[in-house]
This record gives sequence, C-alpha cells and structure tokens, in this order.
Amino acid sequence: MNPRANAADMNEEILGTVQGHRDGHGFVIRDDGERDIYLPPNEMRAVLHKDRVQVRIARYDHRGRPEGRVAEIVERPEQPIIGRFLQESGVWLVAPEDKRYGQDILSPANATGSATVGQVVVVELTEAPALFGQPVGRIVEVLGEVDDPGMEIEIAVRKYGVPHIFSQACLEQAKALPETVRAVDCKNRIDLTDIPLVTIDGEDARDFDDAVYCEPAKVGRGKGWRLLVAIADVSHYVTTGSDIDIDAYDRATSVYFPRRVIPMLPEKLSNGLCSLNPDVDRLCMVCDMLITAKGEIHAYQFYPAVMHSHARFTYTEVAAILANTRGPEAAKRKDRVQDLLNLHGVYQALLKSREERGAVDFETTETQIVCDDNGRIEKIVPRTRNEAHKLIEEAMLAANVCSADFIEQSGQLGLFRVHDKPSPEKQDILRGYLKAMAVGMSISDNPTTKEFQLIAAATKDRPDAQQIHTMLLRSMMQAFYTPENSGHFGLAFEAYTHFTSPIRRYPDLLVHRVIKAELNGTHYKLPALPEPGEAEAKMAKRLASRVVAPSQKPRKRAAAKEVQAWEAAGLHCSANERRADEASRDVEAWLKCKYMREHLGEEFAGTVSSVTTFGIFVTLDAMYVEGLVHITELGGDYFRFDETRQELRGERSGIRYGIGARVQVQVSRVDLDGRRIDFRLVRDGEDGLPSQNRGKSEGRGDARKSGRDDSRSRREGRDGRDSRESRELRAEPAHSDKWNRRDAKANRAQRNAAGNTAANAAGGAAGHGGASANAGANAGAYMNNAAPEQRHGKQSRKAAKKAMLKSVNLAALEAEYAKKLASTPAVPAPAPAPVPAPAPVVVEQAAAPGKKARKSGRKSAVPALLLPPVEPQPVVAAPAAKAAPAAEPVAAPAKPAAAKRSKAVAKPTKPVTKPVTKPEAKAAPKTAAKVTKKVAAKTVAKTADKAAETVVDKVEAQTEAKSAKPAKVTKRKPRAV
Repeated sequence: MNPRANAADMNEEILGTVQGHRDGHGFVIRDDGERDIYLPPNEMRAVLHKDRVQVRIARYDHRGRPEGRVAEIVERPEQPIIGRFLQESGVWLVAPEDKRYGQDILSPANATGSATVGQVVVVELTEAPALFGQPVGRIVEVLGEVDDPGMEIEIAVRKYGVPHIFSQACLEQAKALPETVRAVDCKNRIDLTDIPLVTIDGEDARDFDDAVYCEPAKVGRGKGWRLLVAIADVSHYVTTGSDIDIDAYDRATSVYFPRRVIPMLPEKLSNGLCSLNPDVDRLCMVCDMLITAKGEIHAYQFYPAVMHSHARFTYTEVAAILANTRGPEAAKRKDRVQDLLNLHGVYQALLKSREERGAVDFETTETQIVCDDNGRIEKIVPRTRNEAHKLIEEAMLAANVCSADFIEQSGQLGLFRVHDKPSPEKQDILRGYLKAMAVGMSISDNPTTKEFQLIAAATKDRPDAQQIHTMLLRSMMQAFYTPENSGHFGLAFEAYTHFTSPIRRYPDLLVHRVIKAELNGTHYKLPALPEPGEAEAKMAKRLASRVVAPSQKPRKRAAAKEVQAWEAAGLHCSANERRADEASRDVEAWLKCKYMREHLGEEFAGTVSSVTTFGIFVTLDAMYVEGLVHITELGGDYFRFDETRQELRGERSGIRYGIGARVQVQVSRVDLDGRRIDFRLVRDGEDGLPSQNRGKSEGRGDARKSGRDDSRSRREGRDGRDSRESRELRAEPAHSDKWNRRDAKANRAQRNAAGNTAANAAGGAAGHGGASANAGANAGAYMNNAAPEQRHGKQSRKAAKKAMLKSVNLAALEAEYAKKLASTPAVPAPAPAPVPAPAPVVVEQAAAPGKKARKSGRKSAVPALLLPPVEPQPVVAAPAAKAAPAAEPVAAPAKPAAAKRSKAVAKPTKPVTKPVTKPEAKAAPKTAAKVTKKVAAKTVAKTADKAAETVVDKVEAQTEAKSAKPAKVTKRKPRAV
C-alpha cells in the first residue's frame, strides 16, 4: 500500500451513492467505479439509502479497505418510502420495509392521514435526518394490512420504482383504438388468413405475440423447410412519440408476478387488439425463412401481413401429441397433427445447426409458484422444458437472427442483444476450478462457445456434473442492449437482436419500427426520450468496465448524436429489465419465506447451490427453496473459503462443502422482512469436539485454537466491509452462536469429568480412618471446585486461599468431633507399630484450559492431607486403655519434609494452612485434651497473623498424639498423593 497515494485520496472528495445495510452501517458506491467506501453507523445517521453524497476517506483498515466521512449531501431522491405504521410511547412512526434505510421515520399526528396502526403505508419525507435527529415525513398513501392478498406485490412495485399506473392520456388514447382489425388497416399487407398459423404458449399465458407454421420445401437442390414466424404488429397501433409510446418506454418491459402481471401496454392492446388470439384476424409482421436440412438459414424476408390463428396450443399438449400421434390429445387436434410434425422436423434441423455452432445449452430448473385464491402458496413445482418449449425457442432464435442480419445489412441504427465473452477475471477463476477438479479440459486465452459446450458434454456423466455446469454458467456475462453489435457469445451468433415479443419488450418494438422503415425506404429516428435516470446510470457504470472495440466500422460524425440516443435507449431498456427481475425475485422470495414459516423445525434434503465466504446456500429438493447455512452453523471447526474449488473446507476436520454437495438441513429461522431463510445442518455426530484419546496438553491447545478460530470465522462472516455481493447475501441468524456454545459446553463437561475422576481417586487414596476418609473425599471435591479458580492466575489463587482461611472454624470442628465421640463406646486401642514415612506420590498436574501448557517434565508432589476439607470435621482425643502420666511440655513443631517438598515442586497447589506436627514428648490420655486445646488456641492465633498449612494435618497429628502410648511415641509424616 502506497502511503503517498493514500494521503492523496484522503484529501480528495469523492462523489457517490449511499447504499445502506440492515446492520446500521453503509457504503458509498463511487461514480468512478473504484472500491466502495465504508461508512460507519455514526456517519449513516445523517444520510439515507440512495442519497448522493461527497465523502472524504478518513482512514484505511488493516486490509486496505477505505473508511469515509460524509463531507456533503449532494442530492436526496424523491422516491417515497414504504413501511409499517406504528406507535411507540405515544409517538407515530413508520418502520421502512427496506431495512437498508436504517432509521424509522417520525410522522406528526396531523400527517398520518387515515392510516391505522399496523397498516402498510407510503411516506414522503418532509425533514431530512440529522446526526441528532430522525427523519420526519407525512403519509401519502395507505396500501392496507400486511396480510392482505397481493400486498407483497404492492410493496415490491413501489420499493423498486416499477411504473404500475398508466397516465390518463395513455388510457384515453388506448380507449380510442378500434376493437377489431379494420379494412383500412389491411392495406399494403399480405393476406395470410388461409395459412394455418398456430400459437403455442403456457397454460397461464394471456398475451399471445407469436404464431408459427412450417411446411416442407425445396431449398436449392436439396430438401428443407419453409418456416413462418408471425409476430403481433404492435408498431401499427403504438406510433412513435404517442402517449402510449411514452408510457411503454417508461416501463420498457412487462413485469410478471405470481397471479399478477404489470403490462407494458394497456390491457386493450396487450390482451386484445395486439394479442394473436385464436379464430380472429390480427395484424402481424412475418419473418419468412427457408431452412436447409442441416439447419442453416438459406434465405429470409420480412413483410407486414394479416393472419388468422387456427389454434391455441399449450406446451404440454404439443409435447403429448409429438410423443404419441395416436393418443387422445392427437385425436382432438387431428387437423393440426401434420403441421406440428413439420414444426418438429424443422426443429430437428435447427438443433443440428446449434450443435455445430457449439451454442451453450445448460439445463437449469425453473420453478413455478402455485397460489390459491387468497394469494397463499399451495405448492412450488418445477417448470420442465419439454420438446415443445425447445421447438418454439429454436423458431424464435431463427427469427431474431434474421432480424439482426436485416438491420445490419440495411445500415439502419437499432438495438442489438449483445452477450460478451467472460471477463479475464472469470476466465482465470474457471481455469483454476477446472484444474482443481481434474476435469482434464480447459478454455483458451480467447475462449469460444464451443469450448464451453465441449466441457459440459465431457463432464455430463460425472458425479459432480451439476457443480461443473453451474460454474460454467456463472462464468458467463449478462446480456444487454446496445446499438453496437459485437455478437452473442452464449448462442454463438455473430449478430442477434430481439424481434419476437413487442407486446412485453420495448426493444422488440423498436426493432419492428426499424424493419418497417427499411421496408418503406425511410430512415427511422428515435423520438426525444426522457433523460436517463438512476437505473440507467447504474447500468452504464456496470457496462463501462467491459466495453470492447466494435466490429463495425465507425459511423459518420453526423450520426454521433443519434448513436448516443440509441445508446441511452439501450441502457434504459437493460436497466429496467434488471429492475423487473429484481422485483419479481423479491415477491417470490417473500412468498417462499411465508410458505417456509409453516415448516419451521422440519428437516429436508438439499443440494449446495452456492458457496461464499460466510456460508453455503442450499436448495431443498422437495420445496425448490434456497436458504443459507451460516458459517457459524457448520460446527466448531474453522472453515476457509477456497475460491479455486469454490468450497469451504475445515482446517481440523477436513470437511468440505462445495457446489453440488448433498446435505440434510433443518429450517431454523425465517426472516420475512429480510426475505431470508436460515438452515441448520443435521448430522449424525457433532463436529469439532476434542478427542477423548488425545493428551491433555493437545486437547487444551485444540480447545484454545478452536475458540480463536470460531471467533475469527464469526468476525469474517459478520464483517460489514466485505464485497458488495457478500453484503447482499449476508444473513445474520439470531441463533448463529448456538453450536459454538454447545461445543464449549461439551469441552467443559469433558474437562470437569476428568478432574472429578482424578480428584476423587486422590481423595480416596489419602483418606484413612473416620475423619481421614471424609477428608479424602472432600479433598477431591475441593480440587474440582478449585479448578476454575486456578485457571485465572496467581492472584486468583491467592484470593481463593484467603477466602478458605477465613472459612476455617477450629473450635466448631473440635466441638462437633467431641460430641460424636462421646456417643461412641470406648474401645481399647492397640499399640501402633512403627510405620515408615511413605514417599509422596507424584501426580502430573493437568494444565488448565486457556493457559499456556507447562513443560511436560514438570511434576508436583501433592500431599493429600495438606488439602483443606470442605465440610468441618470434629477433633476428639482417642480413649486409652489405662492412665498415663502427665504430658511433657509441647516442643516447637517442625515442618514436615513433605510440606517443604510440596512448596518446592508443586507451586500451584501451596498448602492452605500451616500443619501442626505431632509432639515429640510422651502424652497421657487424660491430659491429651488439654494439650490439644492449647495447641488449637496457638494455631488459631497464628492463622490470624499469617497463612498456615492444612487443618487436616493438624487434626491428624493431634489424634495420633492422644492415641499413642506414654512410653513410646512414633512420629508419622503425613501421607501424600
């Protein structure tokens, strides 16, 4: 990173558009196309999503990502905001439906209109937000209750700015149009009413803009086909610059939602006068083609005509007839069976030509949402492409190719549908992926469509074929409209345009006008179009990075302004096409989320459809619904994203999740507002738990590494400064830390179980006699309880020792022990034999988790009797068989050797109280109690001044002194563990 360059950037004011994030922060999308600038939440207080601002870079983070501060707000969009009308603490406010706005909008009591609490409303800003003040607005429209049927569509069209209301002038002009085709309209047109043209569309189609007919023909010296593709002549009714034309250009395309369509043209045209309905005459533009047996277009011509549709077929019906020409479907349409067979014959010829060109043909699954009368999803079913779909598709492609060639040969300006080859970055990613997957084939530096098709054909039988084909498809670029023809890479055409859907696409309407102008010998000129808007600006920026040199020769300078107008029209149509797709996906996502709320907690099988740095996306087999498995839900391992293989791989476990992987998931969370569905992996055993057979030091190191890795993976998954694609896909499940907590709990349970076993074993070995046995058990309990304290360092251990000293009450111990002994009958105690001092048992200290592991050779000798008991035990002199002379004065006690060794070797477990050793003088049974009391008083005084050794040692020493014979006293050292 160049510091001088950074300093220059930090002094520069950069213009861009704010893009908010649901987590409170935001980004500035720079106009120059450079890296986005991160805006922290405090900077987002004064701006809103979509604001135009000037920012100054304040600093760079450790990864070189810029963070900015807003210097000036250049422009605020006038687009209204949709949200829920709420009341909190007596204050009226609107919570935006688009969470990227980040702030609630206050509404004065006199600006709420007729809205009631909970309704969906449209609010218009009257006061902009400030650093210390929320935005204020007034309600301009009440949409209704959030659960009303079709409410999701009402929200989407306003959220994405889709024009959905025709102007009054447009409606009046459409109303003035005739109901049927008039005789005057048929002038200078070819009469094709006797040709049995038919329409083939889906079951739910309402506008029919194409009809087809095919018959065998002689092409050159060989056999071939004559194919007629008739398209509704919308340009006859929608003239250039008319009121209908202005509204159609503003919409640019029809928007299709489940159960509703927002048409580009008024309904009188789209479903009536321009729709090729059966058994009525309609005006059309015809592409008449001669096609060879190899599928090559030998010749073509365009002409306006009048047609009469002889039948309305569906894709399912045609597929059934082609599969069985003697079936019940064929019997109902026996007059049209031969025509359908001819269409199938030309389709087979066109398919050969497609294979020869090497056009890409990836099989994808499209879904259809089936709703009930109330707008609720009944089921989600796949849309399968049968032979009828492919037949119509090839016929339309042939007509579009002829249209592009006609415009290019005529020299007229028009809109081409251009699809560029993959960018160099995508090519490098695809090459690396194919190499990593050992495909054995790759693409060249200047790839062709045939290379992609060969790779797809060579890998279709592999188990990971779906994964490879998905990567091939994602390496492709998006197509767009432009007046400069550079070919269509995916279809392998040198020139391609859209001609076949003028009812629902404005570029097709423009192509019709250009062709008719050329047929009439005139030059078509675009009308004065509105200024490009926000969508066009975004599209221009998106296309700026992949501008290629045109294959055509430069046009004359006189036409430069006209070319610019066509470029603006292409950008407008491309941008509105993206807008329509986004609005449709938003509604489908809302419906799927509402549908999946009824299946919370249920388990489904699915396939990984996408892999990102923050998780995997899984598509359910039964539901065709996609959801996110966040990286924190993948287990206790740390997963790295391998961009080459497009997979997440666990560092410790080696588990890999790639595109096409089969998984079992559970629906764990549905966010209706965010249009997100969260899944949780379901597997037989939990992942990432430490192994039972590993050493303690290894287990501790893995636990420390696991905790560090988990926190790092959570940071990466939740970092707000990822790429824009990551921001759009990011999901923040509320339960994202649940599995990490369960892993940590399991680790703690294993450590505690091991501590209990070792401590109880030590206590049982050390305890002997009544009080000693209890002391051994209490010692084990103390080790278990003290383990967490020992993990916090030297200061915590000192504090624990002081607390233990304060809790010792020696007088209570003696009184309770004397009371218990008084109720026990006296039994003569035999003279004990001399017992040699046992060597202390060396126990390896288990290192506490979270601390650095000590050296493996370092061990500690821990005397079990030096550990203080948890419960107080009575201290009573043992009864003797006969009297003994008075005891001699007690000598000054000396510390046992074991205690010294304990201090030197076992530093972490220092004795809590100073032990009182056995007296060396002879003691009589009668005077032993007095001696015990004196020693006890001295001990209590000492513990008040300084730290002593263990109380258990003192009790043991006094008990042995009282039970010993007066003539001979055997010194006993405390046993050690």
